[in-house]
Amino acid sequence: MAAKRGTDEMRDRVVLGEFGVHNVHTTDFPGNYPGYEDAWDRRRFEEAFRVDIIREEEGALEFDMVGIDAAIANAFRRILLAEVPTMAVEKVFVYNNTSIVQDEILAHRLGLIPIRADPRLFEYRNQGDEEGTEIDTLQFQLKIKCSRNPQAAKESSDPNELYFNHKVYSKHMTWVPLGNQTDLFPDADFRPVHDDILIALLRPGQEIDVLMHCVKGIGKDHAKFSPVATASYRLLPDITLLQPIEDEAAEMLQKCFSPGVIEIQNIKGKKVARVANARLDTFSREVFRHEGLKNLVRLARVRNHYICSNHS
Repeated sequence: MAAKRGTDEMRDRVVLGEFGVHNVHTTDFPGNYPGYEDAWDRRRFEEAFRVDIIREEEGALEFDMVGIDAAIANAFRRILLAEVPTMAVEKVFVYNNTSIVQDEILAHRLGLIPIRADPRLFEYRNQGDEEGTEIDTLQFQLKIKCSRNPQAAKESSDPNELYFNHKVYSKHMTWVPLGNQTDLFPDADFRPVHDDILIALLRPGQEIDVLMHCVKGIGKDHAKFSPVATASYRLLPDITLLQPIEDEAAEMLQKCFSPGVIEIQNIKGKKVARVANARLDTFSREVFRHEGLKNLVRLARVRNHYICSNHS
């Protein structure tokens, strides 16, 4: 029985020790363990694999993928970074730019502004096509001029009081329908994802007048098309207390982990430590610095449980 437990741990857990990490490599391939059926089976895979949405909010998504290998988890990460299409500024037509930002730098900054538009509504633009159409192009205009505020106090030195439109934000980009896009998208709200992205600073008399063409693309072609800023994954932490830890030792153990991982309960007048939420831990391995604690805790990660975090 002990040998089976050791084998199961080797197959299912990556163990963190004081001076190294054990069971790093995947070993559950066919024929490696007598008595284990490790040949790939679609039905068994479908039963074991699942995706759990943990947190979904504006600009962030966290989900778990359970029952897969690192290669598959990394494939999903790379697909999110490089293969999911979005709309982004591809061409910038500069009609007037008297700001201190050079035309090329301005075009580059505009290209990196994320656009809120469903790419499934558009086709990829054919290579070599210079003119956009309503089915493959979104058009935005940025036209703004800085002027003095005649009502500003004479002693004021605050640009926010002295000038109008001295800060050019992404909110100043307006959608200009191409062709019959007004009929194609009657309820559309095409605009930058964030309204407060600073594009340039102006002073009285300076202005920017540009027209932008957004096209459909993928991150493999250019990073501006990537729908996520970061896409990462980590293995689910697994923390096991090998024996009861009480009183001062319990309080010291709680300080060794991230907030919320260890909680202290009052049981029959004694402070007793228990693992509340191992998921929150970052595995600093601080516990191994304490002689009285390092042999009372086992730190591991679940080999086939991936916590995936994506931020846009």
